[in-house]
Amino acid sequence: MKRAKRHPLPKVRNPVARSPLLGKGGPHGKSTRAKRRQAKVETARLSRDPNTEE
Repeated sequence: MKRAKRHPLPKVRNPVARSPLLGKGGPHGKSTRAKRRQAKVETARLSRDPNTEE
C-alpha cells in the first residue's frame, strides 16, 4: 500500500490584487445597436401617427 504524497501548502494570495478579467462584469444593458434601432422604430411610429405620443 502506497503512502499519500505530502504537498506543500498553496501560496497565500493577495486578496486585494484581483485578476483584471474579473473587472469585465457589471450590469447588463441594451447594446448601442439596440438603442439606435429602438430610436429608429420610435421615429417611424411617430411619423405614422403623431397624435399618439407617450
